Amino acid sequence: MSKPSAKRTASLTLAAAAVLTLAFVTSASASASADGSTPKRATAAAALPSVSGSPEAAFTRIADFYGSYIDAVYDGDGQTADRLRAFYLTEPLQAELRKWEETNHADGVLRAQNVPLQWKVASTGSGMGKTNATVTLTWGGGDTTKVFVQADLATRKIVSIRN
Repeated sequence: MSKPSAKRTASLTLAAAAVLTLAFVTSASASASADGSTPKRATAAAALPSVSGSPEAAFTRIADFYGSYIDAVYDGDGQTADRLRAFYLTEPLQAELRKWEETNHADGVLRAQNVPLQWKVASTGSGMGKTNATVTLTWGGGDTTKVFVQADLATRKIVSIRN
């Protein structure tokens, strides 16, 4: 691990510990009785959200792409969405998506005309030089759809999006 990476990891670890300590202290303080004593049962702090990944992992690239792309489309930022496609998707896939979009009058990445309110990316394994993932998109009414995505392990570029 390089020195900047080690320093960054140490800083993030300290920050996470401080947040968890603050959450525990706040929770314990809030559960104290009027006389200042703490109830006999311990109150656990609520789990805080966590996201992790690696720029070297093709699976992380799939998750990063979908998170960033959905944010850009949700915000109406077409230029950023286009740049994300250019960075994360292979040229042949970009051409395939343009054809799909002309035919279906919908966004080829999301396979829909609107933007999901939530997304989840789950690994479905790797093999033959590719990594596979299922992207579950949750829509306004709570309905979900699944998109099956494949990325090349060597280039980390997304090579296939299917529903």
